[in-house]
Amino acid sequence: MKYTTTQRHRSTEHGFTLIELLVVMVIIGLLAALVGPNIFKNVGRGRQSTAKAQIEMMGQALDSYRLDTGKYPTTSEGLNALNTNSGAQGWDGPYLKKGLPNDPWGKPYQYQSPGTHGDYDLSSYGLDGSPGGDGENKDINSWE
Repeated sequence: MKYTTTQRHRSTEHGFTLIELLVVMVIIGLLAALVGPNIFKNVGRGRQSTAKAQIEMMGQALDSYRLDTGKYPTTSEGLNALNTNSGAQGWDGPYLKKGLPNDPWGKPYQYQSPGTHGDYDLSSYGLDGSPGGDGENKDINSWE
């Protein structure tokens, strides 16, 4: 039996069947289901680490403010006193180079002076934006 060029060419072509493609897609889906939660857990930890670093940075700025003015900003003056002179004698700011940041969840930091845990209390309420919580909702505080 003699084959034409077209018939011979088709018999040597190789490709993937629909079943093979489905098996590969199922394997990729399983891998994503196993790896995905671990990646998102690390994103939450990263935000908490960022909040701790920002609280530490603002604490250093508050200490510099106190060294220059002799006191910490009051609760009513708030953290804005680190970048804007509210009439405090000896103010030599701004004390934060890039302005006042929000916490990693986009909410303002909570500031109180005098604080219940020290000269000042500086906190982020975490993802849920309310006091207390576990995991990514856990509060990040300057006194801890």
